[in-house]
Formats: sequence, C-alpha cells, structure tokens
Amino acid sequence: MTEVTQPKMPQLNAPAPAFDAPTTHGQKTLEDYKGKWLILFSHPADFTPVCTTEFIAFAKKQDEFEARNTELLGLSIDSHYSHIAWMLNIKEKFGTEIKFPIIADLSMTVAQAYGMIQPGASDTSAVRATFIIDPNGVLRAMVYYPMVAGRSIDEIYRLLVALQTAEEHKCAMPENWKPGDEVIVPTPATPEAAQARAGEGYNTVDWYFSTRQI
Repeated sequence: MTEVTQPKMPQLNAPAPAFDAPTTHGQKTLEDYKGKWLILFSHPADFTPVCTTEFIAFAKKQDEFEARNTELLGLSIDSHYSHIAWMLNIKEKFGTEIKFPIIADLSMTVAQAYGMIQPGASDTSAVRATFIIDPNGVLRAMVYYPMVAGRSIDEIYRLLVALQTAEEHKCAMPENWKPGDEVIVPTPATPEAAQARAGEGYNTVDWYFSTRQI
C-alpha cells in the first residue's frame, strides 16, 4: 500500500513559516512585513477563471487593506514570467491593475511550508489557502477553500478587522461580527467573578454571555 504523505501544516498563534522568495516586486521575506499585517494567499494557477475573479477582488479592495496596515501577497506554483503575463492580461482584459506582489513558487518551498498542497485536492497546485499574519510574524488565521469555489474577499477583510479589533479591545466577536456591532466580553474565570457579572454594566444574558459596545 502506498503511504500518503500528509502536508505540513502551520499552527495558529505560532510564528508563521519564514520564507525568502522571488516575487513580481523583487525578493520578499516574511521579515520584510514586520510591523504590518500580512494576507498571504495562494491560488492554483495563473490564467484560470476563478483565480482571476479573486485577484480582481483583492486588487479592488487593496486600498482598504492598506488602510488597516495590511499588505497583500499572492502565490502560485507558476513562473515569474507567467505571473507578469497574467497581471498584464488582467489589466488589458478586465481593466484592473494588480499592484501587490505574487510569489513565484516553482520549487513549492513556500507552498509546502504553509500546507498549501493538499493530497486529494491537488498534488501539483496550491489550493485556495489564505493566511493572516500579524505584525509580529504570528499566524492568526488560516482558511482553506476547495479548487472549485472562489473565496469571499469581503469575508477575509471582515476577519482581519475582527482580529485587529479583538486584539485592541481584549474581547471576542460573535458570528458575522461587523464594526458597530456589540462584542463579547471575556467570560469570568472564577465563581466570584461570575456572580458579580450581572452588576458590571454589560448586556448580560447569563454569567458566561455578556456583550458591550466599543
């Protein structure tokens, strides 16, 4: 029986795998993004329809990401020249300029370090993986999509904002939280704190479930 090699997987709240890779904007390393949030995302191949729609959506939202101190960095297992040709094609055919860099990962070094190659989904292409890395180089979120379904770039942006807000205000976010919604207050850690929760001024349903505005 042939043994299936499982992909190496990065870990949440651990240092993101380091990389030093050629891109359409020159050589890039993880260290280059220190002090900024980073959205690292892979796509199966250049000149494919679903990936094209995703890149257009990322490009249209790039200014909003940058306003959140966040850089975009794409990746596929294609050549540097393929990336350039595809970027020019998107500008010519769809009227959208791709201004963020794209890693040319022909060696699959970065893709393997981030678990972007998924046996059973694709052995030679990176699936639609998205990683949110914080300014200290710590991996804060990762989302994997199948080959046939495109990502929601609005959802990736929402997740980024939720992470940044949770860190700033020391809280958690309910389902589909958006700016302006109430946030979840940390649950009391002792019986005494639980008993006191109702009088602390939050919107409390029960001792373990309280929300507030920020």
